Amino acid sequence: IPAFVNSYGWVSAVPSLNGLWSGVLVAGLSYFPLVYLPTVAALRRLDPAVEESARSLGVAPLGVFLRVVLPQLRLPIVGGSLIIGLHLLSEYGAFALIRFDTFTTAIVDQFRSTFNGPAANALAGVLVLCCLFLLVGESGARGTARYARIGAGSARPAERSRLGAWSPAAYLFLTVLVLLAVAVPLTSVGRWLASGGIAAWSDRYLLSALGQTVGYGLVGALVTCLLAFPIALLAVRFPSRVARILESVNYVTSSLPGLVTALAFVTVAIRLVPTLYQTAALVIVVYLLMFLPRAIVNLRSGLAQVPLGLEEAARSLGRPPILAFFTVTLRFVMPSALAGAALVFLGIVTELTSTLLLAPNGTRTLAIQFWSRVNDIDYVGAAPYASLMILLSLPVTYLLFARSRSKSTAVNSL
Repeated sequence: IPAFVNSYGWVSAVPSLNGLWSGVLVAGLSYFPLVYLPTVAALRRLDPAVEESARSLGVAPLGVFLRVVLPQLRLPIVGGSLIIGLHLLSEYGAFALIRFDTFTTAIVDQFRSTFNGPAANALAGVLVLCCLFLLVGESGARGTARYARIGAGSARPAERSRLGAWSPAAYLFLTVLVLLAVAVPLTSVGRWLASGGIAAWSDRYLLSALGQTVGYGLVGALVTCLLAFPIALLAVRFPSRVARILESVNYVTSSLPGLVTALAFVTVAIRLVPTLYQTAALVIVVYLLMFLPRAIVNLRSGLAQVPLGLEEAARSLGRPPILAFFTVTLRFVMPSALAGAALVFLGIVTELTSTLLLAPNGTRTLAIQFWSRVNDIDYVGAAPYASLMILLSLPVTYLLFARSRSKSTAVNSL
């Protein structure tokens, strides 16, 4: 569920919602999947033999988790937390609906009043500094350790563990989380749809907005993942100062609000390449810069867990290096690549400001039409667009979970 749709649902249910803690609630419920998805993908690939070895040496269950399991989850947790931090720095719609002032909402207000005034530029500079602070912290927490399995054989699937007395508390926590993150916004959207009836679906822009949103999402996700792969490969296989700088530059760019990035490209396109202004190609380029870290984080986590010995074994069996790379490494990182592509697709589906400023005349995406209705206080008219954005995320989420559950067949293919 997009953050601003989540905020729309909560504001509909609790109109008095505003302020800091309301922002924390909406942001937390909207963005926790950015840590959950890469972490659960990493958990499914952990080798249970390592935990068993630790227990056989007398390490207590809590010690096994803290000293064996948690270090192997450091990359997805730290990387996902970085992405959440960058999103919070640049989030506009969710905070604007609950009337919570941030740097981004202030920048939008300044651009609306003065277009490219010094106050807005100064606030954007502060956002960049905040991003650099997050990058330094993430770089230190990430480290350079690798967590791939070595030795002969392949890891077997982990066995399920019973929670015992903790089961009621665990189920209660998950139930409350689902109710807050899913039930509240879905109930609000359903209530507005019921209020509008069949007439709510008669908007003449509904189908065209759906088609344009899917088109931008698929093309943007494909291009972003293709360009993110060499960056992630460079960071994992050939770590260096250049690799870190290249990776960090992408995070700095994505930390800027979509409005700031879009206006920068508007200026560049008009002055240097006028024919590029208001074209689909320029929109895809901006999407690439904004969402590249989502793909990099997932691909980097997947590449870090690929045993290098498998490629060497494939080459020793007569496969050329390129073929060994494509048939072994790519099959191992496919769940991570799909996770990154899904996150990029969902980000494009819900992107508002950059699409509004850069898209060709007549472009209408679900997010643009939703925001237009909300600004007109037409919550009934916004509900169909909100429901379509939610429905659009379901097959992507299903594919993501299905692939993350599937066991890699790279070893068998050798």
